[in-house]
Parts: sequence; structure tokens; C-alpha cells
Amino acid sequence: MPIIYRYLTGEILKFFLILLVIVTSIFISVDYLGDLEIFVDSGVSLLRALFFVLLKVPFMTTLLLPVAFILAVVIVLSLMNKNNEIIILKSSGTSVYYLLKPVVLLGILAAILLFAVSEMVVPATMEMANRIERNEIRKKRAVTTNNMNIWIKGNRLITHIEYYYPENMSVFGITRNFFDKKFSLIKRVDAKKGVFKNGKWLLQDIMEQNLVPQTGQYLVTFFEEREEELDFLPDDLKSVIKKSVEMSFPELYEYIKKVEAEGYDATMYRVDLYAKTAFPFMCVIMSIAGLGIATCGNKPKGLPLSIGCGLGAVFLYWVFHSFCLSLGYGEALLPFLAAWSANLVFLFVGALLLLNVE
Repeated sequence: MPIIYRYLTGEILKFFLILLVIVTSIFISVDYLGDLEIFVDSGVSLLRALFFVLLKVPFMTTLLLPVAFILAVVIVLSLMNKNNEIIILKSSGTSVYYLLKPVVLLGILAAILLFAVSEMVVPATMEMANRIERNEIRKKRAVTTNNMNIWIKGNRLITHIEYYYPENMSVFGITRNFFDKKFSLIKRVDAKKGVFKNGKWLLQDIMEQNLVPQTGQYLVTFFEEREEELDFLPDDLKSVIKKSVEMSFPELYEYIKKVEAEGYDATMYRVDLYAKTAFPFMCVIMSIAGLGIATCGNKPKGLPLSIGCGLGAVFLYWVFHSFCLSLGYGEALLPFLAAWSANLVFLFVGALLLLNVE
């Protein structure tokens, strides 16, 4: 390996690790101290609260890793630019593209690391963190769920929901069983679909069965649509369903197949599936953009300006990526395009920056 490659690799890795430790430590401090009042009010011990915050660190690391990486690239190359090392390389006949190889290779390794952590660590830690938040901190009602099936226990009432689609706050396959003091079934309500609108649940295709005490038979009544007072809100359901971040790529893929086989819409989960591979690729794109940002500009003001541009690039990427995902959730974009559009656009921008340097 050429000396310049070893130097670049070592310096970028050094700054990358330093920055990652700093931003992760800031997250732990802010998240722990910011929710301290909630922890105290819920009766959770401070040690348990710290464990809860630490469980979220792997997920936050996957979000902060691209930021630390582009800043490391920008700082190292900007310092080289400030010290005239880039000019010396160019004067010796070395193109800026020569520096692209180690930087992009590190970007690929960072993307692999990001994907590995997202697949092997994040699902388990986030599932545990969400369970602690739901059961110990927020103290939600007794709810059990097995992916598609949600069971909610109320006061002499058990509600079963086959599938909840959070994007449009719709529930499908609702069954509500009402019991008397002896736990005998006195009423059952089945509905094909329910939509949350204007603070109320609107059920559709309803079949209601009421026990007639004199005969012991059930009186069956059908309704096309009516408002129903349900004792849960969309946020209650959203907090208990297994989220995409809590599933690995194979798990999410199998879940999508199961949802679609049941005839339900899985667009949101399909977008998240493609995003699981698209987001780590951000590290590769940021390595190209970082090289372009750091090797152009005014030398006296190069480092602060380059760092600002690097942070701006990451911020714009997140905004645009989130916007495209929202379009995918709303079916305005195909799931694959929704997940990969930001990568394609910023890859083009990074290439233009490099062309401008040359």
C-alpha cells in the first residue's frame, strides 16, 4: 500500500473514532438528563434508566456514524489542503482522483459496519428498549402482539386486531368481546376495517352479536358503517407493534410476505426494507462528497467552511431521504425509488464536486 494511502487511512480512522465517541457521549448525556424527570416520575431507578438509554446507543450510532465519517474525511483532507499537501500532489502529477480509492474503500467498510450493526445489534436492543419504555416507563395497558395480531385487554373486554397500518391509522379484522362479571360472553362486535378520523374510530362492515338473556341466543345485527368508542388510540397501537427497526432484513422480508399474503397493504414496510440497504450506502456517497468538499475552497477559511459544508451535506441528505421515504409511504413513489432516490441524487452531486476540483 502506498505511503499516502496508509497516511490517509490512519488519519481518517483516528478522527472517525474520536468524533464517533464524542457524538455518542453527547447523545447519552442529553438523552439521559433530558428524560430524567420522566424516569423519576415513573419510579424507574436511575441505573435502570441508564441501561434503557444505553440500549438505544447502537441505533443512534447507526444514525451518527455517517456524520462522523464525512467529518473525519473533510477534516483530514482539509488539513492536507491547508498545508498545501494537495497542491504538492497535483504538482507532482497526481490527480485528486488518486485519493479517491482509499477514501471510497473506507466508505465501503463503514457501510458494511453500519449494515452489520443495523442487522445484528439494533433489532435486539431496540426491541428491549421499547419494551422497557412501554411497560416500565410509560406503563401502557396490557397488550400483547405477535407481529400482525394485537390483543388488548380492557375492563371485561378483550379486543383483537389482525393488522394495524400506522401510515393511515387504519385497523383491519377487529373483534371485540364483552364479558359480564362471571366472564360470560354477552356481546361481540366484528368489523372488517376501522379508520381513525377527527379523534374518533369509524368502523366499517360491522356485525354485532348481543346475548338475549331470555333465550340464551345471540341477536345478530349488521351495520355498514358507524362510529365506535374504542378504548385505545393509534399511538397506543403504534407503540406495541413490532417496528421495522426491530426486525432484521430477513425478518422484515418474511413479515412483508405474510402481510401481503393476508391481502393487506405492506407498502410502508417494503419502503423500510429497501431503506435498510440504501441508508448504509450513504457512507460511500459521503466519502465522495467529502473529498470534493475538502479539496476545493479558500485555504485560510478552508477547515471551518469545509466542516460546515460537510454537516450541511449530511443534513440535506437526511431531509431529502426522509422526504422521499414519506413519498414512498404515501405511494407517490415506488418503494425502491423512495429508498434510493437520495443516494442517486447525492452521488451525482458528489461527482460534480470532484469534477469541479479537477
